[in-house]
Amino acid sequence: MLEHFLVKTKDEDAIDRMDASEYRDKFVVEKEVKIYPSTLDYQSDYAYAHNATDAIFNYEHVAHDDYPVIGITWEQANAFCHWRTHIMNSFLRANNEPILPDFRLPTETEWEYAARGGLGVSPYPWGGPYTRNQKGCFLANFKPLRGNYTADGGLKAIKVRQYNPNNYGLYDMAGNVAEWTSTVFDASSTSFSAPLNPAHSFISNPSSKNVAKRKVIRGGSWKDIAYFIQTSTRSYEYDDVSTSYIGFRCVMDFLGRDKKDFQ
Repeated sequence: MLEHFLVKTKDEDAIDRMDASEYRDKFVVEKEVKIYPSTLDYQSDYAYAHNATDAIFNYEHVAHDDYPVIGITWEQANAFCHWRTHIMNSFLRANNEPILPDFRLPTETEWEYAARGGLGVSPYPWGGPYTRNQKGCFLANFKPLRGNYTADGGLKAIKVRQYNPNNYGLYDMAGNVAEWTSTVFDASSTSFSAPLNPAHSFISNPSSKNVAKRKVIRGGSWKDIAYFIQTSTRSYEYDDVSTSYIGFRCVMDFLGRDKKDFQ
């Protein structure tokens, strides 16, 4: 373990001994992010509706334990990923296990690859061009028909895993709640992005222009029509905004393991 190193000053003959931890601290930026979700998003999104129950119970009552988290800004979602990484790797170090890559938000490309489940030309994660199965049942929680929210079995966001997964075993890649990605929204990004897992990121600050705060969201939600739950549809929201229909999921870089893991 590196405990100390030598730093050569402008005077080449003067060598100062500096503690490594002191040097690293110069490159550490600490920022406190309050990650408790906004409990008032239903009221702000749907002002003339009775949403008091959601504001009071949606984040604390056990009835909502298996519901997706909403009311989260892009910054809060990233803060949760950092916290989860710290908890996981602290446990692994304590047990003399190799640490794992950080949890993070997926890039837009990673999200679409996962949502398609190997069906490269299908508009929906389940395959096929329709939002109903052969029995006439809707295959996701969205806003079907002429705005009949309950026709698919859900009025708002509902429990996860209530619809069939895609071929990768992933649930709710279409509908229920839309999901943050790490990608900055740019309508022309396909013209300048690298072909190998494109990533276009930017961490904004309060003084940034609004165009720099736009982050890609994918998957559509319970309030969106069928177009927005297609795997190829792009949309965006500002990274400092929380809503009643945007959540997130964590991903992790794959380092490679034994091929028997996939048999």
